[in-house]
Amino acid sequence: QVQLVESGGGLVQAGGSLRLSCAASGSIFSIATMGWYRQAPGKTRELVATITRGGTSNYSDSVKGRFTISRDTAKNTVFLHMISLKPEDTAVYYCYAEVLEAMGLAPMRSHWGQGTQVTVSS
Repeated sequence: QVQLVESGGGLVQAGGSLRLSCAASGSIFSIATMGWYRQAPGKTRELVATITRGGTSNYSDSVKGRFTISRDTAKNTVFLHMISLKPEDTAVYYCYAEVLEAMGLAPMRSHWGQGTQVTVSS
């Protein structure tokens, strides 16, 4: 019932910029953490950045200083502003959210978007 839809991926040259967006919809009471992960060919999925409901962010060392995560909590939306992109940033980027679907003792559930391709050419 919870759906995460990413947008903003595409092809960009090294040194360029992209802004990814992810909007969550459906049975959402609140969202704790939202974030971005990525998976390159032949690699496992890895953390890019996360942000809590209170605005505390966390970044992978490989993207610190280049990527910025932000969120619009009221709109259940998270963004990833990427600058100074490198070929090694090429991957499918997945949106992630820890969702409380009802108040009270309802469990927190993890949800993933379908992924959006980011390709950085050299």
